[in-house]
Amino acid sequence: MMKTSQNSNRRVAYFGVFAALALMMSYVEMLIPLPFLVPGMKLGLANVVVVVALYHMDAKSALFVSVVRILLAGLLFQGFAGLLYSLSGGLMSLLAMVLLKKIKGFSIIGVSVVGAVFHNVGQILVAAAVVENLKLFYYLPVLLIFAAVTGTLIGVVAGRTLALVEKRQ
Repeated sequence: MMKTSQNSNRRVAYFGVFAALALMMSYVEMLIPLPFLVPGMKLGLANVVVVVALYHMDAKSALFVSVVRILLAGLLFQGFAGLLYSLSGGLMSLLAMVLLKKIKGFSIIGVSVVGAVFHNVGQILVAAAVVENLKLFYYLPVLLIFAAVTGTLIGVVAGRTLALVEKRQ
């Protein structure tokens, strides 16, 4: 009984720490101006935490961390439209990462890149539906190139962070 209680307490502590770190990364990301061609382009820093949660805990835990982060960041920094786009991108990204992680041969970097790509796809799909304009898909090639670069960087950082987290246990 004592062992189960300790594991449960540890799990709750990880949820809290991961959600707080993801929210903090969202805030830091908001402070970094990216003067690129496509509005709304971001680095995806909070995805480091989500990827680490996916590998260190499980898919449900990563979903919890991701949704809590998106809801809090949306309410604090983005407003309803930003929350809607982030939620659609975040859920599509996580689904793709969970499925890809189950396939042998994909590294944490590959999973991160696919997550970044699907985050952009999810956001463009919802944005095009909301504004009823399919021309938003013209942004997709630029977003996908940016997603490949940032997804790679996020995957590298997540891999190193995961190694540190697991080393400390």
